[in-house]
Amino acid sequence: MTPRTLTCLVTEVEDLTPDVFRVQLEGRPEAVAHDPGQYLELKLAEDLWVPFSIANAHAGDGTIELHIQHWPERDNSARLRELLQVAERLTLRLPGGDCGLDPDSTRPLLLIAAGTGFSQMKAIVEAVLHEAPEREVDLWWAARERRDLYLERLPREWAAEHANVRFHVVTEVTPEEAVEGERVSGHRGRIDQALAEALEDVSGHDVYISGSPGMVYTCVDVLASLGLASSRVFSDVFAYAPRDPIVPTLGSLVREGRP
Repeated sequence: MTPRTLTCLVTEVEDLTPDVFRVQLEGRPEAVAHDPGQYLELKLAEDLWVPFSIANAHAGDGTIELHIQHWPERDNSARLRELLQVAERLTLRLPGGDCGLDPDSTRPLLLIAAGTGFSQMKAIVEAVLHEAPEREVDLWWAARERRDLYLERLPREWAAEHANVRFHVVTEVTPEEAVEGERVSGHRGRIDQALAEALEDVSGHDVYISGSPGMVYTCVDVLASLGLASSRVFSDVFAYAPRDPIVPTLGSLVREGRP
């Protein structure tokens, strides 16, 4: 899709946690069309555009959802928060990114997100459940503490309602309450460690990863040991923080009986 610049109505700004807020926008349905997994750029000033993953699949109703992490110490974050408190309309440029869901693939999905990277995966899961509800989906969502999983109830609902959807909670701090639920599992530590311990073979999967460059490439290095296909892994990081090769020939995971 060719990127378009448009003005959208701000319909709701909702605090999900003290650090994350959700923004609901509304524009002309044909103008806000996008592929699940793509992002938009929001205009903060004449020469300042800030990217955010679009957190909902295109449903033809003109809605756009964003999940925004608020960092008070960062100028852009504070400026955006102030803008959203008073603005009735915002200028957007969309769609962007090559991390959209492949419409021709039926491979099982391995979705890996850290923090508000969940927004990108939310759009992908919504599209899959609408268009291919029997497709296998494993969603891994990592955060420092469980309270940082600002919409945990949503992937829990997906897992409870769909036998082919599994939700994996990964926290660095041990939760006060055990992570339990229908097709829900809990893991403690870093996301790359959790993947290394839990997975055996990802050679048949489409893999989407959303997070910082360090997090994304650490996960890629682990998955490379588990058969990750370089043509079937997707992340926006590959465009703005590329490395060569994206997927190493030899991964970083070392186990007994496995090189």
